[in-house]
Amino acid sequence: MNKYLLIIALFSAQFVFSNQARKKTIDPPINFWNINYRYPFLEDCDACGCSANGGSMGFSSMIAQNFVGLRYMYQSYKSREGVFNNSPWIDENFNTLQAWGRIPVSERIEVTALVPYHFNKREKTTGNETIKGIGDITVMGFYTIIRPKNDSIPLRHKLQVGIGIKAPTGTYNSENNGSVNPSFQLGTGSWDYTVAGEYIIKHKNLGFNTMVNYIYKTKNNKSYKFGNQVNYGGTLFYSLMSKNFAVVPQIGIAGELYQSNEEFGEEVPLTEGDIFFGKAGLELGYDKFSIGINAMLPISQNLTGGRVEANYRFGVNLNYSL
Repeated sequence: MNKYLLIIALFSAQFVFSNQARKKTIDPPINFWNINYRYPFLEDCDACGCSANGGSMGFSSMIAQNFVGLRYMYQSYKSREGVFNNSPWIDENFNTLQAWGRIPVSERIEVTALVPYHFNKREKTTGNETIKGIGDITVMGFYTIIRPKNDSIPLRHKLQVGIGIKAPTGTYNSENNGSVNPSFQLGTGSWDYTVAGEYIIKHKNLGFNTMVNYIYKTKNNKSYKFGNQVNYGGTLFYSLMSKNFAVVPQIGIAGELYQSNEEFGEEVPLTEGDIFFGKAGLELGYDKFSIGINAMLPISQNLTGGRVEANYRFGVNLNYSL
């Protein structure tokens, strides 16, 4: 319940920020969204998870609204090798190389595509287990409900909503269902659906971004269903920009809530969970290119009844602005 209260608090903070900014009388700021600049609007979101149930660190770049690029993500876990309290802990490393992009279709509509390739390793006492291959491809469409209309105002905000679909292009291995971490997969084997919302508010160089998305997962052809998932986050960022160069440090929080998995219509015990992260990052841009780096550390977590623990997450991306 405290996680849901935190989500409400994040969105409430947007309006507090907005009201405080309106109370001040200031000179008009430098117009960072002028068409003469390379970086028209900053936005960011984080949607994280294991490779089979979410598997990304966001839908957007901090610097470029529309772009194509490559992103590498690393996730470190440890899990029990067996179901007993004295079962040994083993290391699990999830690696993802992802082609991604956010392409404008019309003035208010954008399409995002994520094409991942996973190479994951589990260091078992009986020998290492490795899986690699293409993951589940995700396509999302975003519609801008609220957007800036006047470049000269000091306070600006933007609201987008989106829907998406994830195709079962990654291999699903039903033999892994009985392991402590059933998310050690290349894909869910199912068609999954996402609804999302992103909101950003910016006053001069300081901005705040919030996001939330819900992933509805269906049953695959092996009668296994991964639990539905909620991702949420908030990011405070500061932008320093000139005509061709941008520096954007950021700090924030992110969280995930997982429902229980199901097999043949029955709930699988100890597969639900939640995790809450602190995060920090930096993105640098020059002309139409940008590079970003970010890291996430868990503050609190309860995954699969404490039998799986996340250590940290790390990501780096290289993008080309459209």
